[in-house]
Amino acid sequence: MNLITLIAKRLLIGLGILLVVSLLVFVGTEILPGDVANAILGQGATPELLANVRDRLGLNDPAYIRYFRWLASMLTGDFGTSLVNGRPISEQLGERVYNTALLAGTTAAIAVPLAVCLGLICALKPNGLLDRLISTLSLTLISVPDFLVGIVLVSIFAVTLGWLPAIANLRPGADIATIARVLVLPVTALVFTVLAHMVRMTRTSILGVLASPATEMAILKGVPRTRILLVHALPNAIAPIINVIALNMAYLISGIVVIETMFNFSGLGRLAVQAVATRDIPVVQLTAMIFCTVYVLLNLLADIVSIAANPRLRYPK
Repeated sequence: MNLITLIAKRLLIGLGILLVVSLLVFVGTEILPGDVANAILGQGATPELLANVRDRLGLNDPAYIRYFRWLASMLTGDFGTSLVNGRPISEQLGERVYNTALLAGTTAAIAVPLAVCLGLICALKPNGLLDRLISTLSLTLISVPDFLVGIVLVSIFAVTLGWLPAIANLRPGADIATIARVLVLPVTALVFTVLAHMVRMTRTSILGVLASPATEMAILKGVPRTRILLVHALPNAIAPIINVIALNMAYLISGIVVIETMFNFSGLGRLAVQAVATRDIPVVQLTAMIFCTVYVLLNLLADIVSIAANPRLRYPK
């Protein structure tokens, strides 16, 4: 099958998934407890004021009309205004999107190469000392939640030693040294969170390729194991490795919400938590759609790269 046709099919599937996700996001915000008008006006609001607010926000319209109105606004780039401060939501996104992208990008730039290297080291001498050590540490990290990793890092490096700030407050115009110092703890916590799965999947994929007859023949011919790993095993194991990397990067996006809240980091995750606490429905809907879109796009990109790297996937049985 033509590669372009496969990519087009994946794109259509991704658009369909995003449409379903938008419906789920809207329904999820609709069933949140409490009343939006009450949340805006407070406990002392009169029935007349509540009725005016509901009419102004269109809350009296049927749910399906509000859904299509909201979807059309999203597609045209009109994200609405915040119910809390009355400001356009787009004005609140710029700096927060940049901060979250910086945090996630830095984490991915460290975690992905490190995971592949550690997986290769484990596969170089399976069941050796380094393999057992790295595997044990990986299993330990898998069983530890991300917020606990953050608490331990803050307790050691911020509270006990005082080397790093416990609050990751990025100020506009900060120099590179300040940004690096602020990002050390949250990035480290996120790296520990996503690293273990990628290491174990890289090791498993490469060992699976090493067990193939072609690789065994190369070993019998005396080809160095390092060359077998880098030239023969890694290219053939790249598809499952890419998939697990994409899944962990998608999990990283959701894990950012916890880490940003813990470190008081001014990003999209913290904005979403604040919006839920204040029942700022338009902000909740937009941040949820951003996270879901990134998740779908990462998985879509993983599918496309896997198909391009492994021609056999272009011809499914």
